[in-house]
Amino acid sequence: MSNAPEQPQLYLITPPELDLQSFPDVLGKILDAHATSCVRLALSTRDEDDLARAADTLRVVTDAREVALVIADHTLLAERLGLDGVHLSDAARSVRHARKVLGPDAIVGSYCGGSRHDGMGAGEAGADYVAFGPVQATALDDGEVAEGDLFQWWSEVIEVPCVAEGQLDLAMIAALSSKTDFFGIGNEIWSQEDPLAALNTLWSAVS
Repeated sequence: MSNAPEQPQLYLITPPELDLQSFPDVLGKILDAHATSCVRLALSTRDEDDLARAADTLRVVTDAREVALVIADHTLLAERLGLDGVHLSDAARSVRHARKVLGPDAIVGSYCGGSRHDGMGAGEAGADYVAFGPVQATALDDGEVAEGDLFQWWSEVIEVPCVAEGQLDLAMIAALSSKTDFFGIGNEIWSQEDPLAALNTLWSAVS
């Protein structure tokens, strides 16, 4: 993932559990309909075989469309499977290690909640992008929110691309589209009966 053009790009985040019989077709239809920069495999399981099976299955879909596939947190598994990179959930703490393991050409991203400090630390450690979120209040985790002024400041001051993710809706996408490089969209569409239709609606707010 490199610096995005002025219009933000789509970054898809898989649901935490996948039906490998049906999900690849759904993902393929979405990738065919919307230009996508990256897909993050973000499963809740820690079973190596299940993760590897899912990664191999989805890579067939993403490779055919020249879309990057990264895995959440499992740096060594990303190396073993030959994935495009890793998305880290611990801000800057693992970025240097991931870069050393995966090499200079791999994608290394870092989730930084709503913290400028963590974002800057991740960027200085060599992250290719940082992700901020959720963008609206939630009862999950510690309740931290990535405010709009964080994205505004980041876009004006920092060159490292950023991803806005978590609790996105039409209004938030419209408000942030001039302030972020990527929108990380996941549960917003997978929780709907027709994920592609849900994404079409959400993406209509991108300007």
